[in-house]
Amino acid sequence: MTKEEKYELVVALTEQIKEYGNFYITDTADLTVAKVNNIRRQCFDADITMQVAKNSLIKKAMEAAGGDFSPIYDVLKGSSSILFSKSATAPAKLIKALRKKGEKPILKAAYIDSAVFIGDNQLDTLMKLKSKEQLIGEIVGLLQSPAKNVLSALQSGGTTIAGLVKTLQERG
Repeated sequence: MTKEEKYELVVALTEQIKEYGNFYITDTADLTVAKVNNIRRQCFDADITMQVAKNSLIKKAMEAAGGDFSPIYDVLKGSSSILFSKSATAPAKLIKALRKKGEKPILKAAYIDSAVFIGDNQLDTLMKLKSKEQLIGEIVGLLQSPAKNVLSALQSGGTTIAGLVKTLQERG
């Protein structure tokens, strides 16, 4: 790989890190070309971008992207593939599905909206993460709930009070 090609790869990785905001670094060492191509195909189907790159180039791209990626630097050893996705959970689900058929890919680290997850033991946690949209929806629902309860009480209370006043008028 020439210096120019390495530079272009670092620029491309930097742009992807900034664009996606979520990425997973996996170990795909010792996989056959056919297995890697199968993983790439499944990534494409799941709207995940897969890039195999040297660890030094991945590190340079992270440094160029800004942000605190320093906890991830320690796992950049051996063969690394980087998975980019708009969804925080899609790569974790794909890795879990692929692991039913073999031992790899192994999760080295994941970066999700500025949170760092290190190690393959984080896979189940990553699968359960909720998207920003889901969290916002839950918060809005929680905020609306008390207002709905108050409105409901006022509406039902209003008819009760009106009924009570009417009953008192009829007695008097």
